Amino acid sequence: MSWFRNAVFYEVSVRSFCDSNADGIGDFGGLTSKLNYLQWLGVDCLWLPPFFASPLKDGGYDVSDYESVHPDFGTLDDVKAFVTEAHARGLRVIADLVVNHTSSEHAWFQEARQPGSPKRDWYVWSDTDDRWPEARVIFIDTEESNWAWDEVAGAYYWHRFFSHQPDLNFDNPEVVEAVIDVVRFWLQLGFDGLRLDAIPYLVERDGTNCDNLPETHDIIKLIRAVVDAEFPDAVLVAEANQIATDVVEYFGDGDECHMCYHFPIMPPLYMSLRRGDTDKLIKAIDETPDIPEGSQWGMFLRNHDELTLEMVTPEERDWMWQEYAPEPRMRSNLGIRRRLSPLLNGDRRQIELLNGILLSLPGSPFLYYGDEIGMGDNIWLNDRDGVRTPMQWDQSVGAGFSAAATDTFHLPLIDSPAYGPAVVSVAAQQGDAASLLEWTRRVLDLRRRHEAFGTGSFERIGTDNRALLVFERTSGTESIIVVANFSDGPQRVEGVVGSATDLIVGGAVQLADLELPALGFRWLLRDV
Repeated sequence: MSWFRNAVFYEVSVRSFCDSNADGIGDFGGLTSKLNYLQWLGVDCLWLPPFFASPLKDGGYDVSDYESVHPDFGTLDDVKAFVTEAHARGLRVIADLVVNHTSSEHAWFQEARQPGSPKRDWYVWSDTDDRWPEARVIFIDTEESNWAWDEVAGAYYWHRFFSHQPDLNFDNPEVVEAVIDVVRFWLQLGFDGLRLDAIPYLVERDGTNCDNLPETHDIIKLIRAVVDAEFPDAVLVAEANQIATDVVEYFGDGDECHMCYHFPIMPPLYMSLRRGDTDKLIKAIDETPDIPEGSQWGMFLRNHDELTLEMVTPEERDWMWQEYAPEPRMRSNLGIRRRLSPLLNGDRRQIELLNGILLSLPGSPFLYYGDEIGMGDNIWLNDRDGVRTPMQWDQSVGAGFSAAATDTFHLPLIDSPAYGPAVVSVAAQQGDAASLLEWTRRVLDLRRRHEAFGTGSFERIGTDNRALLVFERTSGTESIIVVANFSDGPQRVEGVVGSATDLIVGGAVQLADLELPALGFRWLLRDV
């Protein structure tokens, strides 16, 4: 089973994609109606953020019932119909599964709060709030502690994220079995995999920072064993926002997650653009550990909506904020929450360059809905809502998202002159050969037709020119040279010879004579 190693993933928010019943909220009926578009675009697998029952205090990552659908999105039958229709078009679907914590409104927690409850040990409790002081507070802009007091329970409960998201106690075998039952539920329903959210924090131990503990890996191995035995074609994706040497542990020996996100690649991509120097990017690539055979990295230009800056130095973070988020509202926690196009000032050259690298580095790329048309953001909306606005399908009043009155939409449409539906939409770009949408569709098709991009070997080609990134992907007799110029001036490529076919602009080229325009990239199929 290796379908995921060549797949292009597309993250799509059900709430924001298409509304089928005119209530101003996207739903599964609407998403199903747009499957033909997603098939046309050329993605392979849809990734759905949480759509479960939830009070929605954290975009659905605060789950109150793992086996039901939030009524805004439809019913369980609607989900089944969606999965069936996706499969009929050759599209696969994975879902987010928040394994670390639940909502404080989950029935498990409500029962665990009660004195003498048999579910008391399903969560992590303490009489004091000073246990495990080595564990960092993740959301430093909203939480002061990993402990919160519960008046009913008469005790503190542990939460690595928001205080309304108590952590489950994975030292309790009943909890482990309950989570495995949830995994079974969605895979039996037809999903092709699950993204395991926040898995580095499943277990706590005295004298540690409670991250990446051996017992956490033991639990993931148990989940993987069940998946391998009962759903051999399903994939588990690890969301572990860690340095690469820690993340690689979530592959195990090929017995934990099939895929892991490669967070450390993100910041150097953007640093290289502003500096015209690929030194940091090359370092991140060269320090990427080997992974077990049959596994794959997940690559993205932003984690959902965020350019994460946890793994850069404080000086680099300050520099990135000044370069890419000069307005404080653009910053959140230790990152930048913006869409790709406004991050890059709407510059097609930069957008194409970063996507070209994303699609050709070792790993399976994850795209974010709306980026294929260059959608904008609204930094004045709360929390992450600024990059979760309705998909812009056309230039109509409701942007083709919904027939409801726009003032009833769950989030307002982008209304800026540069990014509103009047200028940025699927309808405006579909069929226009010069548009970003048609360019994206074309490069996705090219990637699909050349297996070297997905599972081919990778060899970086050294060059003295620090503005350039040059590497080779090889599969069988096929060899593709990838060259990228991160500077704002033309650069000559040295160190490669022979003739090739330019897959991006077409035509034959002599590699030794190759000159890249400013912020240009090429995929060159070497002649054999």
